[in-house]
Amino acid sequence: MKLWDKGFSTDKKIDHFTVGNDRELDLFLAKYDVMASKAHAKMLGKIGLLTNTETIALVNELENIGKTIGNGEFTIEDSFEDMHSKIEFLLTEKLGDTGKKIHTARSRNDQVLVAMHLYLKDELLEIKSQTKSLFDLLMNLAEEHKKVLLPGYTHLQIAMPSSFGLWFSAYAESLIDDLYFVEAANKIVDQNPLGSAAGYGSSFPIDRSFTTKEMGFKTQKYNVVAAQMGRGKVEKATAFGIASIAATLSKMAMDICLYMSQNFDFISFPDELTTGSSIMPHKKNPDVFELVRGKCNKLQAVPNQLTLVINNLPSGYHRDLQLVKEIIVPAIQDIKACLEILTFSLKEIKINKNILEDPKYDYLFSVDTLNELVQNGMPFRDAYKKMGQEIQAGTFSPKRDIEHTHEGSSGNLCLEAIQKKMDNLF
Repeated sequence: MKLWDKGFSTDKKIDHFTVGNDRELDLFLAKYDVMASKAHAKMLGKIGLLTNTETIALVNELENIGKTIGNGEFTIEDSFEDMHSKIEFLLTEKLGDTGKKIHTARSRNDQVLVAMHLYLKDELLEIKSQTKSLFDLLMNLAEEHKKVLLPGYTHLQIAMPSSFGLWFSAYAESLIDDLYFVEAANKIVDQNPLGSAAGYGSSFPIDRSFTTKEMGFKTQKYNVVAAQMGRGKVEKATAFGIASIAATLSKMAMDICLYMSQNFDFISFPDELTTGSSIMPHKKNPDVFELVRGKCNKLQAVPNQLTLVINNLPSGYHRDLQLVKEIIVPAIQDIKACLEILTFSLKEIKINKNILEDPKYDYLFSVDTLNELVQNGMPFRDAYKKMGQEIQAGTFSPKRDIEHTHEGSSGNLCLEAIQKKMDNLF
């Protein structure tokens, strides 16, 4: 069944190429098409295009279809082009002519749009929640290990003392920035496009304010052409949020892979969270974190993928837009999986508390030793030269009892202030 069926069939090869993997992807979206169809049916009843009996029958049957989707029993066979045609078939099969009326005053274009908006609203909320869970864990780890010193690096060279408190809370605060992108995406998504039809509105006296309220959207995408131009744009906005989180997770995963190596030996994980080698019995490989790094690097390309699909399309609908679904849906599943596995794994992290006892880290303290000389009255440039000469001569003696007190330093992590920034997002 096709919603555009005029009584003749297309070539099977054309069918296969144009449908692509829409049937599989639509299983993620079907519940949202049902939600929108319920709101649409109620609106049709409100404006008199359906009788009260027809409205109730449609809403009840849509709720039954929704239950099959929730139970994992809903399928889209090859005889159907997509979720829309399957749902309309089920309504017609059960309700006869009443089922055929559900498509009144709408197009498959705005069906796809509104289902995607509703789907992205839910997924952005879930991504936000999962990000908050990782944030909470990182903040707890920062508090727990705030006094354990850690070498800081620039250019992959030993630089200055850091701490696990700084390291964990750095990634926590970075996640707040990522959620600003997610929040921006949600503002774009939280606009009702239903009623734009094929992109130019309808001659039926539909009530778009009613469906906006019924589906829980904050506002409408008022201009019907703008609503249709939003296709691809809402996915791209979501992708920027995903890519921002992915950049943070990828960087942290890279740190973890480095810090787990025997050359660093800063952290470790239980055996059950690592993998082995087929020939080297001593290996404890950080495969989980390498895959997080790789997946998140791929996710950072998603906004560009979407740009390349939509950037030279004129206004109005074009079949190219079908392709954005197969980019954004897997990306959402991947970022959620990465957030989940990182949160799961980091709960088991083990910290080496004696890292800086190794003499190779003595030079970490050169800046603090220099600063003490300055605080005791020596001009900075003279103190800098003195330190350089001592290091060159091998006579440098580090000041290890560091004291950093300014906001955001190892001695003043400002965890409460960081927590407040996150709380303001919820």
